[in-house]
Amino acid sequence: MKRTVDLAVCLLLFPIAIPLIMVLAVLVRLTSRGPAILRQTRVGREGRLFVCYKLRTMRTGTRDTPTHMVNPGAVTPVGRYLRRSKLDELPQILNILRGEMSFVGPRPCLPSQKELIQFRRDLGVDRILPGITGVAQISGVDMSNPEKLAKLDATYLTDMTVKQDIKIILATAFGSGQGDQIRG
Repeated sequence: MKRTVDLAVCLLLFPIAIPLIMVLAVLVRLTSRGPAILRQTRVGREGRLFVCYKLRTMRTGTRDTPTHMVNPGAVTPVGRYLRRSKLDELPQILNILRGEMSFVGPRPCLPSQKELIQFRRDLGVDRILPGITGVAQISGVDMSNPEKLAKLDATYLTDMTVKQDIKIILATAFGSGQGDQIRG
C-alpha cells in the first residue's frame, strides 16, 4: 500500500515538480559553480547503497561528510533558502520512482555513518525504505546523535500507516523540525 501511495503522489507531483526543479537548478547554477543536482551515495533499505539526488546547497568541493559536521560557510545563499524550504529534496522524487526511497521513512545516511547504520540495524529500522522526511525531521533531531536518531526512527515502525505518513508530510510542509543542522 505504501509503495502504491508513493507512486500515485509522485505522478501527481511530477508535472509541478519538474518545472520547479528546472527553475531552482538554474538559480543554483547562476549563483555558484558546479552542477545543480548533487548525486551522493547513501545507505538504503537493508544497507544497500544507492545514489540520492538533491539540489546542490553547498559549494563545490565541500567534503562528503554528514551535514552536522559541515562548516556553515560551505552553504551557498541559495542553498540556505533551499534547505529552509526543503525544496532541495525535490529531485528525490526520482529516488521514489526507482523504489530506493519513500516520502516518509528514516533519512538515508552516508556510508561513513557506521554508528547510525549499526543502531538502525539493531532496531530493525534498516528494513524499511529511507524517506525524504520522517519522525526525526519533524521532531528536530538531526544525525549528530546517532543513537537518539535511530530510536526515534524506530518509533515509526510501530505506526507506519498512510494516516501517519500524511501527518508527517504535512508537519514537514508547514515547517516542523529543522532536520540536519549545520555546525556553527
